[in-house]
Amino acid sequence: MSGRQVTRGRLADAILAVVVGALVMTTAAFDDDTTALDHALIALASAPLAFHRTAPRAVLAVTTALGTAYVLHAHPGPLSALPVLGAVHTAARVGHRGVAAAGGAVFLAGYVATGAGTQDVAERAGLLAGWFLCAVVTGLADRNWQAYLRQTEQRALEAERTREEAALRRAGEERLRIARELHDSLTHSISIVKLQAGVAVHLARKRGEEVPPALLAIQEASGEAMRELRSALQVLRADEPAGTPALLVERARAAGLAVGLTVTGTERALPDPVHRAAYRIVQEGLTNAARHAGPAKVTVRIEYGERELTIAVDDDGAADPARPPVPGTGLTGMRERVTALGGTLHAAPRAEGGFSVRARLPLGEAA
Repeated sequence: MSGRQVTRGRLADAILAVVVGALVMTTAAFDDDTTALDHALIALASAPLAFHRTAPRAVLAVTTALGTAYVLHAHPGPLSALPVLGAVHTAARVGHRGVAAAGGAVFLAGYVATGAGTQDVAERAGLLAGWFLCAVVTGLADRNWQAYLRQTEQRALEAERTREEAALRRAGEERLRIARELHDSLTHSISIVKLQAGVAVHLARKRGEEVPPALLAIQEASGEAMRELRSALQVLRADEPAGTPALLVERARAAGLAVGLTVTGTERALPDPVHRAAYRIVQEGLTNAARHAGPAKVTVRIEYGERELTIAVDDDGAADPARPPVPGTGLTGMRERVTALGGTLHAAPRAEGGFSVRARLPLGEAA
């Protein structure tokens, strides 16, 4: 929240306190028995409402105590409950239902005590009880609505992140497809042209003949084309991860996923293919957990062994061993990466519930 928004919120809270206090004081002004002490109690009971966002329980306690003291001293009408109603609503809004109900009950007890046994007081007390009940209910409804809005925003952010990751994955797959096409078609053709030009130049020089300039130009151009093509293929095949598995875990936590990371063994630099595969496996495991596991806890474990790297991404979500999921692009891509490195991958629902991804990647010689 920006500083300007905080300032506006504080100003709105101060205005609320002033308006509530002014309404109660205006009503009290029409009562000839109202004293300076009563006005002071009204002001002191209303002023704490300006801090209801930062200390709702303290505000409720102060407002209830002073509001009850006011009704016991002045015997006012039902409108005197406005400060306590506001405090009850804000306390319920942040989840303090019991405290809010207790505050309302204390005020009602004080109000009833001002005229015990009279029908008029009983009717007013019943009206106030309805008001306090509405204050608690609307506070809880507002709390649930705010939680729903936050959850909706979080899901939208997660969906956007998932779409971005899917788009990046598709872009990478398209780059690899283009690289394969270029390699299979252009590289072979240019190599033949360069080879034939080189043979022709060699034979011409061997026979003592002058090498045609066009032939030399073809030989030089084909060599340059091969170098340019190799550079282009290296760019297209680039698949460098943008960070580390630990950074992926931090991003997932920031997005609202409950993730824990455990690293065992001697952490060290990995061969590039293993590093890329480990990054993508953790990335895909976290993405699948965010999309399919629901409000689950996820555990990421990375074990550095002497000869292999072990990666495990487990969640306690809703996956059922009786209904294994159909492997999608992500799981298929992980399996292809692990298989290409000579490793093993197990991705399936856990017997105790949830989903598990476990990969073992050989390190070959000591990394």
